[in-house]
Amino acid sequence: MSNPKDDPEYDEWCDPDNPRKVKYEDILAASRRIVGQVIRTPCVRAHMSTKLGLELYMKQEFFQVTGCFKERGVRNTLLLLTDDQKKYGVAAASTGNHAGALAYHSAQMGIPSLVVMPVHAPITKINKAERSGGKIVLHGANMAEAKHFAMSMAKEKKMMYINGYDHPNVIEGQGTIGIEIIEQLPAVDAVLVPCGGGSLLAGIAIAVKHLKPDCEVYGIVTDKTFSMVEALRKNERICITLEPSIADGLAVNKVGVNTFHNVKGLVDKMIIVREDWVARAIMHVIEEEKVVIEGAGAVGIAAIMAGLFPNLKGKKVVAVCSGGNIDATTLSRALERGMAAEGRLVKFKVTVSDRPGGLADLCSMLAGIGVTMRDCVPERAWVKGDVFSVQLKVIVETRGWDHTKELVESIKKHYKEYFFQEMTERSDKIASTKRGPCLAPNPVCMQK
Repeated sequence: MSNPKDDPEYDEWCDPDNPRKVKYEDILAASRRIVGQVIRTPCVRAHMSTKLGLELYMKQEFFQVTGCFKERGVRNTLLLLTDDQKKYGVAAASTGNHAGALAYHSAQMGIPSLVVMPVHAPITKINKAERSGGKIVLHGANMAEAKHFAMSMAKEKKMMYINGYDHPNVIEGQGTIGIEIIEQLPAVDAVLVPCGGGSLLAGIAIAVKHLKPDCEVYGIVTDKTFSMVEALRKNERICITLEPSIADGLAVNKVGVNTFHNVKGLVDKMIIVREDWVARAIMHVIEEEKVVIEGAGAVGIAAIMAGLFPNLKGKKVVAVCSGGNIDATTLSRALERGMAAEGRLVKFKVTVSDRPGGLADLCSMLAGIGVTMRDCVPERAWVKGDVFSVQLKVIVETRGWDHTKELVESIKKHYKEYFFQEMTERSDKIASTKRGPCLAPNPVCMQK
């Protein structure tokens, strides 16, 4: 019978037959170990609080040097390496944030590093990792292929492989956020934590539940990155098929051995939020808080906006904004999707006169009601009716649903042929997607 340790993907730190329990004392030690080497990030009250009906505080992990919380776990792990391990170096596979953190901190400490990223990793994260000083290798179509290659290379070069979402020292480092939250906001009622592989959720849950047992801890995933929800539902780590996600930092197809072992019994509930709400959350945070966060960092705020937390009305809630590394292209798409979802970006077709002044009349009418034209494409060949008409495909910007209704009424009044895509402002009012399995033995949210 073959020895499992001969498998290139065998990791003694993340052994399914021997999951490791992370204790609060380990997290406390990590918090003291990384003082002055990782930024203690602000936890500030959000301007959106009043509108959302609760006191929302943002734990701003995007202020780390590499723009993400991953630095905590990486620095803690590197500080615990033996002299031999420091000499041979470290390796990892990552879609971006762990790569940047490992490249930066290993370069700072003079430790050789090798980071493998999938070919389709976000360009912003690839560039940031390369600038940090690490050796970056692009390999594989997805995280699974990148990980296999990284672990094979690590064994060959005697490097230590650091699993970015499952190594016990990484979990301890991420848990330091939980200690900071309780110190910064002792009266906190609930903490909302993004969950991909689970290190952030496991670490924060251990710290928060030790320091303030009555504080609720929720894990937040999207409808495309729900591996932890499925694992907890079936009580085993299962592999899910991943689709491209706006929250690429959460795109892990199988949760960690140690994270799954530690999360069970500590997290009150897993929440699944739709990706379009994540786009809206990114837009609102930029407009109202004046900061940029990536999709993974916006899921907690998205879940509140989607109406998934009626039980937290009026309470003090911390949303962990885990990172701010988002591609300019993805950001522009998120802003446009967010505006369209809120009726502020509208697409319609209208048939106007193809004689001089036809388009000018439309522009004049739009200007008269304060609507901004963003784009206009004429279509002449496939228009039914007389040859003196032209169909315009128009994209306009409005102030919101009421303004959009005014636009529709004005078009109906002035033109005979028009077409608006179905618009449903009710999506604002509908609780989006579903809440995951309740994991609390005696749920606080169900107590009267």
